[in-house]
Order: sequence, then structure tokens, then C-alpha cells
Amino acid sequence: MTCWLSIAVQTPAHSALSGLLTYRSELPLAPGTLVRVPLGKRETLGVVWAVPEEAADGRLELETRPVTSVFDAIAPLNETWRELVSFSARYYQRSIGEVALAALPPQLRELDATQLARRLRRAKPGTADEEDASPPSRAAPLLTPEQAEALRRFESESGPFLLFGATGSGKTEVYLQAVERMLARDPDAQALVMVPEINLTPQLEARFRERFVPRYGEASVVSMHSSMTPPQRLRGWLAAHAGNARIVLGTRMAVFASMPALKLIVVDEEHDPSYKQQEGARYSARDLAVWRARQEGAKVLLGSATPSLESWHHSRDATIHAPGAEGSDDGHARAPRYARLTMPTRVGAQGEAPTRVLLVDMNHQPKKTVFSPPLLQAMAARVQRGEQSLVLLNRRGYAPVLHCADCGWKSECPYCSAYRVFHKIDRTLRCHHCGFTERVPRACPSCGNVDITPLGRGTEQIEEQLAALLQDLRRPDGGPVRIARIDADTTRLKGELEAQLAQVHSGEVDVLVGTQMIAKGHDFRRVTLVAAVSPDSALFSSDFRAPERLFALLLQATGRAGRDAAYLAAQGSASEMWVQTFHPQHPLFAALKKHDYPAFAEQQLAEREAAAMPPFAFQALVRAEARTQEAAQAFLNAASADAQAQEIGGSDMVTRFPAVPMAIQRVANIERAQMLVESGSRAALQRFLSEWQPLLHARRDRSVIRWAVDVDPLAI
Repeated sequence: MTCWLSIAVQTPAHSALSGLLTYRSELPLAPGTLVRVPLGKRETLGVVWAVPEEAADGRLELETRPVTSVFDAIAPLNETWRELVSFSARYYQRSIGEVALAALPPQLRELDATQLARRLRRAKPGTADEEDASPPSRAAPLLTPEQAEALRRFESESGPFLLFGATGSGKTEVYLQAVERMLARDPDAQALVMVPEINLTPQLEARFRERFVPRYGEASVVSMHSSMTPPQRLRGWLAAHAGNARIVLGTRMAVFASMPALKLIVVDEEHDPSYKQQEGARYSARDLAVWRARQEGAKVLLGSATPSLESWHHSRDATIHAPGAEGSDDGHARAPRYARLTMPTRVGAQGEAPTRVLLVDMNHQPKKTVFSPPLLQAMAARVQRGEQSLVLLNRRGYAPVLHCADCGWKSECPYCSAYRVFHKIDRTLRCHHCGFTERVPRACPSCGNVDITPLGRGTEQIEEQLAALLQDLRRPDGGPVRIARIDADTTRLKGELEAQLAQVHSGEVDVLVGTQMIAKGHDFRRVTLVAAVSPDSALFSSDFRAPERLFALLLQATGRAGRDAAYLAAQGSASEMWVQTFHPQHPLFAALKKHDYPAFAEQQLAEREAAAMPPFAFQALVRAEARTQEAAQAFLNAASADAQAQEIGGSDMVTRFPAVPMAIQRVANIERAQMLVESGSRAALQRFLSEWQPLLHARRDRSVIRWAVDVDPLAI
């Protein structure tokens, strides 16, 4: 008996094979079964998606190819997982096969059924039964009244939930106890805990393992992120898929983890842009987590000290909207979509003042001053008391540009419309877009002037200047000041980040310089001062989301100081956040001084509502890449004209702007253009994009290398 199967495979983006492909099998296979199938001249992994009816004329038997092998050692992927993938593909305008196969561990694509079965036989996963009698190694701490109230509401209400908690208010303990209570109620339940970046995973994993491994076994907690080796990712995925892993910790990719008994999803630092995938299927893991929880009957908890404006808007009290406004078509009040849980007080700091925010007006400082004298004095005082300071500059390298004052030459990348960054440590000019690297020239390549100078500052230069300014300072033990730097350059090698963070935690570092990597999620107990030396560039950006990102970064950085109230009391010290700015009167800094995120959010939401921007409107970007800028823009404009001529669904409610170059319009000698599409109706935008896809396919020719749709973009 021949069975016909619709199978999802990973086909080239925008190819004619973007849909499900039909194969035949001698045995009936359930939807969700993993198989290997021929595709062209190669063999690839596929997922059985559906079992269509057999064709009456028999042509399928002649035109289809057979399934090569079946992964019968793995249980089929369940219906809720396939629904998640189908929704993601539909909403983000990608093929089912592209999303489904990207969600599976890469090593599955390399193994055949026999090799996989052999690996499964060798594996000896631990079981919870072996450890059930063991008590936890560390008892859960007593909850503050705010934590207890947040957990009470989480237990009694349905959600979704937004946990709005100040930095240091104990959000992680709320996550731990929410998971603990859920596992105690349901012996088979699973929890997914997501973090925005890989560098935050190890410390969170340590806390979860300390709490749950003694009780549920070694295999009960697994991680999923891209820095793991392929065998590690496969083992973690198999443990989650089989239900052996009770808790999965991971980055955005973990939102697609196969978890048959999923009952709880936690999204920590939900505002972080890292949750938005920027290549391939450009999905938002935070939004998919909310959708998945609703579909699977699970609870979802989004946590942040600086929530995204979308989540904040969804959790606001019922408000009166104008007719036709987002959230209300008739002008009546609408209940919030999310339940907001608030924890405004730091653990152990009840009654104490929050970190003091000090603004330094750089207009009153000597020209080219990097560190103002008051800030240097404050840092010196901290060092002499044995305390630690953080210096934040969100730009790595020594300087963003090398410059010749005689002829005006700058270190432009020959392949990108961007400058190469000067890295002094290895004396290189490095493009952070295409990776092109050269040694620093001995003289200006244009005029031969040997006096070429850096323009601007990066973390390397800040570290060097601090070392010079503080060289005569002594620690309480009489030793010299120790300065360290953490950014993408110093943490490239495996284990480097963990080693450097351990030095900070142990007190070996007095001043830590770094990018946004050090500004969020870390629990530095001895840090009492944080300084942002150059935050102004985002204040007047063309990107309407830039102020939101800057405020979140600065408030998160503020939260790194004074996290240990007992330590502050013993030192007789107070925590401070110093911000050096040329615009101290800006409303953003006024809200920052008061730690008043609600006021900042309401001001930003009012501006966005007046301008009909998200979350009061919905957007998509269509990007095109070609050998010339003219070809990229012509493709987008022609496709837009086709949509207008054919009056495709939703076009009357959708605005399409003319194609323009991207901010970095050339990368690796490829020209890039984009077209903004927006609508006041999410449904209308989705309908338009779905019907526009065939027109984009038809318009593409050899002059266009690739194109992609980015729904709900975070950067324009």
C-alpha cells in the first residue's frame, strides 16, 4: 500500500519549492514524524506535516519520490508544535519548512535513522525518580511582600502577565518559585525560561540547577542556545522532547523547543531586542511565547524593569480610545490584555533611597574631556573604599574612525558604506559589518601623512585613559587599581566571559569597562557606582525606538549599582549612577533621575499615538539586496506598483512608502534598499503581505540577489 505524505523540508528561500512537498511511503506515518527524504541530488531531513488523500489518477506514484528512512526512535512532533510553526511561518511570511527545520537541532540533519538510534541507545538520561527523596540543596528564601503578592496573583489569575519589577527587586526568585510550585502540582509539567543573551544563561542556569537538580535529577534542567556544541544541543532537545527535562533554559531559539507537557513560559528581560531574530524567519520570540502559551493552555510571565512599550501598552488600565484607534473600534474602554504585576522595591532595601542619578553637563567641561573631574573623584573614592565601579560605553574598539587631518581621508571599508573601526590592541582596522580586516597603515593611504588620528572613542580607549588617570591611586591593600574590559572582543574565546565575570564577582577588578553586555542581568554585589560616558547619540536618532532603547539601557545599568543593601550599609556608602551628557534638560534624563519608567513610557506612548506608530499601528519592512542600489529600489517600487494595479486584499488600508536605501546601504559589496509598509489594522497588513508574496516572487529577476519581509521590525 502506498501512502502519500506532505513533508516540510528546508528549501532555498523564495524558491519555487517553498511549500510542502509530496513524497510516498510504503508505511503510514503520523504527522510530526521525522524522516529523511531526497531533495534534488541530496538527502535532507523533513517533517511529515499532513497525510493528503491519494490521487485517483495515479500520477503521484510516477512523479513523487519515496521517503528514504524514518526516525522511528523519536516520537512524532505533536500538533501544538506544528501549529506554532505554521503560525510563525504564516505571520512572518516564511515557508513552513524553513521555520520547522531551523527549529530542530542541526545535528539531526546530519544523522540517519540508524545513527540516531545508536546514539539514543548509548545515552543514559537520569530520571527524576532516582532523586525524588533528596531535599533541595538550598531552601528557597523568604519572599518579600511584593514578591508574595506577585506570586499570589500569578497563581490565581489567568494572564498573560507582565512582571514590572525594579532592578534588584527579586524577579528571578519569583521565576524560581513559580516554576517550583508548578512542578509540585503537576508531576509531568515542563517549564520554559528564556533569556535574551547567551552570556546571561550560565548564571541563571546555575541558580536553576542549584534549586531543582537535587530534587528532580541531573537531566531535569537543560539549556538551549547557539554557543552549545551540536551534540549538546541535540541532547538537550531530545531530553525536552521526551519530557525528561522539566526545565528548559534558553535564548530566543528555545521558543520552538518541543515540550509536550509545557505549562509555564517565563521571558526574562522581555524588552530586549535580542528576542527578535534578524536573519531568515525574522520572528519575535517574546510574541511567539505569548501566542504559544495561549494555544497550549500554559501560563506566560514576561519580566522586566523597563518593559517594551508594546507590553506596557497591553498591560495598561482600561482607557478610552478614539473611534478606530488600536484596541477599540467603537471608542469604548478596553480591558488590558496583560495583567501587570509590580515590584518597585529592591530586596533588602525597603525604606532606602534608590540609586542616585547624577547628570554632568559636558557643556561646562573643557573641550574633549572624557571623564569629568567630579566623576573621576567619585570613582577614586570608591576604589579607596574597596568598592567597584562600572563604566558603560556601547561602542567597542579603540575608535570608530581613523582620520587624516591633511586630506580628509577616513578609514572607510572598501566593501561597505561604513567605516572600519580602529582596534589598537592588535593594530587593525576592522569592519564590524563584513569582517574585512587590515593592518593599520603607517601613513595616510591618500596623501602619505604619517599623523593619522583616531576620531571618537571605544571601550579600548576608555580603558586606556582610565588606566592613565587612575595610575597613582591605591586600593585599600596598597595595590594598584585593576581595570578590566568586557565586550565582544574580549569574550570571543569559549570560557572567557565566565572567567572575567568571576574576577569581577571575587573583587579582583576595581573598575569594569564594557558595552551593554555588562549593563543587564548581572548581579555584581560590590558595584556601587555606574557611569555612562557618552549616551547622547540615541537622543535624536531617526529611529523612533532609539529613546526607548536608551532609557532601558541606562535604567538597567543603574540597576547594577547597590544591589547588596547590607554591603552598602557596611561600607557607609550610597549607590550612584553618573551620566555625562550635553543635553541634561532632555525629558528622558528627567525621568531617569526619578527612576520613573511609567512617566517615560506614557510620554513616549502619547507621541507614538499622535504619530500613528507602533503599538498604535503595525509595520513591515520589505528589504531587497542587489548589485546596484537602483536595481534594489526598482524591484521594490515595481512590486508596490503591481500591488496597486491589482488591488490586492487589504491594500486600501495599507500605506506603502517609496523604497529608500538602508542606513548601511552597502555591505560586502551588496546594495540594500527597504520599503516600509504600515497599517492601522494588523489583519489588513497580514492579508496584504500574504497576497503580495506571489507578486514579489514574480517580479524578482537576476538583478535582485534576495529579498525578505520583516514583520514588526525593531529597526527602520
